[in-house]
Amino acid sequence: MPVKTIGEFKSENKVAIGVGLRHPHYADVLAPSLNIEASDSMQIDFVEVHSENFFAQGGASRALIKEVAEKYPVSLHSTALGLGSKASIAGGYLESLSELANIVNPFLMSDHAAFSWSEIEGESVHAGDLLPIAFNEKNLKNMANNIDAVQQLTGKRLLIENLSAYLQPKDSILIETDFLVALTELTQCGLLIDLNNLVVNANNFSDIPALEYAKDWLQKIPAHVVGEIHLAGFTPVAEGELAIDDHSQPISDHGWQLYEFALQRFGAVPTLIEWDNNLPSWQELLLEAHKARIVSELVMNNE
Repeated sequence: MPVKTIGEFKSENKVAIGVGLRHPHYADVLAPSLNIEASDSMQIDFVEVHSENFFAQGGASRALIKEVAEKYPVSLHSTALGLGSKASIAGGYLESLSELANIVNPFLMSDHAAFSWSEIEGESVHAGDLLPIAFNEKNLKNMANNIDAVQQLTGKRLLIENLSAYLQPKDSILIETDFLVALTELTQCGLLIDLNNLVVNANNFSDIPALEYAKDWLQKIPAHVVGEIHLAGFTPVAEGELAIDDHSQPISDHGWQLYEFALQRFGAVPTLIEWDNNLPSWQELLLEAHKARIVSELVMNNE
């Protein structure tokens, strides 16, 4: 059974379902399916990798990603562009990303609405994390310039992911959704909507229930700018405690409810299962992807 192209999914109004590929599962993703007809629940439509893990020229990692790209459509998800940084993106990073994109020909490319880079004594220094930015006109212009630089060099449309945050910069004058939508208008980039991040932020900053907060947030996003959805889980915390977006759990009930709502609003958007810590077996990960497929088929068939 050949893997469908992403274009075929769009033409059939079906949702492409993928998983984040992490090191312990490298052998699994390339293993042949012994009985494909009997294992529909074990099928995926694409994989997403962290771009930086494959920047090294030559070697095992580069050979692996080439082999994976021959078997599945690949989404390149970056975590270190630092698009909201006042310091420009390091030239070497951009060159490595562009080279990888030329090799893999990804059907999606993405990073976060965050800053990571600064300059210390003339040297570019990376913070090692995704740090929140203030939503104001100055940062909007700066981030738009960085997005333009990436899109011009790679020739690919970039998707910008909403961030999970643990503090809120004081000098924001725009709400997050207005800031993100303005970015799409200035640069023709798209958005990657991480539903788990909405739940985490609702827990950490909102006085209203998480589902209400997240649905209101999603209602403010135009459907045509959404290019991907991320589904993940996080470690539950007691009321009043800080939630961490640790990608260490199955998708929560809130996550599945939001996914139904998002599909009803945005349509057949490629959907990824993210799981980074306390990794399950490959089979368990694929079963989580199968749940997403069942939900997506129920929603799309009822439209």
